[in-house]
Amino acid sequence: MSSQAATPRFPIYVTGNTDAKRALIVVQEAFGVNDHIRDVADRFSDEGYFVVAPQFYHREGSPEYGYDDFGPVMQTMMTLTKEGITNDLTATIDFLNSLGYTTPNIGIVGYCMGGIVTFYAASLGLVGAAASYYGSGIANGRFGLDPLLELAPQLKCPWIGFFGDLDKGIPVEEVEQLREATSKLSVSTEITRYADAGHGFNSDPRADYNPEAAKDAYAKTLKLFAEKLTDK
Repeated sequence: MSSQAATPRFPIYVTGNTDAKRALIVVQEAFGVNDHIRDVADRFSDEGYFVVAPQFYHREGSPEYGYDDFGPVMQTMMTLTKEGITNDLTATIDFLNSLGYTTPNIGIVGYCMGGIVTFYAASLGLVGAAASYYGSGIANGRFGLDPLLELAPQLKCPWIGFFGDLDKGIPVEEVEQLREATSKLSVSTEITRYADAGHGFNSDPRADYNPEAAKDAYAKTLKLFAEKLTDK
């Protein structure tokens, strides 16, 4: 069961039952909270989570883009700011808090630009566990956020990251630098690389969709949340 709902500040996509013991935040790709992201959220709710997907483009009217609309996508994505992202994450957490969820039973998972936002959320201590799919900004920050390499020492919860070796926008060397930076922390971290996967390997409507990598990453994501998040 899914529906559209709204926090007091901006629209979100909501799916699942508020009686669920754990909640998840699904952070959109650069293409908006589109059919694919709604489907991802629905799949997590089918696993027993209460799931919200915030509309991070709400200041631009919450547009959704096709996977070949790179010009408009880049223009909209570059309107994101650290202040706006922080406010939207905080508002989403406030919404979940109002339903009885607290940091230890809230997880976050993000894709593409959402992978960066997810890592940032984990560095703020807003969630109990986090999973990033092919988030860039490792050596060079995005949206006014510090590079992930600089944010790494601030991670406050278990985190896992998934990357494709064929991703033209995320060099393998940077992924390994991130592995090194996160491996020294007191919280548990793990990075998985897929030799035959490119960017967007989890997105079934995209040309780079890799079902084997997507299945493995999804299983590891579910395992993370099942083991690290507490009950409501």
